[in-house]
Amino acid sequence: MSEMQDYQSSLGDVTSRKFETFSYLTEMDAGRIRKQVEYIVGKGWNPAIEHTEPANAFGHYWYMWKLPMFGETDVDRILAEAEACHQAHPENHVRLVGYDNYAQSKGAEMVIYRGKPV
Repeated sequence: MSEMQDYQSSLGDVTSRKFETFSYLTEMDAGRIRKQVEYIVGKGWNPAIEHTEPANAFGHYWYMWKLPMFGETDVDRILAEAEACHQAHPENHVRLVGYDNYAQSKGAEMVIYRGKPV
């Protein structure tokens, strides 16, 4: 059995904070983000983009970037909205959400752009 690794994360160090499962992996490049969007679309989930300041990332409320993209299946359009949110709020974390309207819950949620700590 391999040794367990302790991921150094603390509230005092904003850059070390982990948000969800993908935070423990290497940072996603554009290709990996595209695959996640394709997965969300393939499941029939409704994509949405949210953002927040790094200091508030553990709060329950993130700002919604426009409305959820109900029924949107164009991966490039979804990626363009995520990029537009990132360009408009470069210091904020930006996350991609896939809403599963059958289960009435989030089917997927991941931070795709990390903001710069202040």
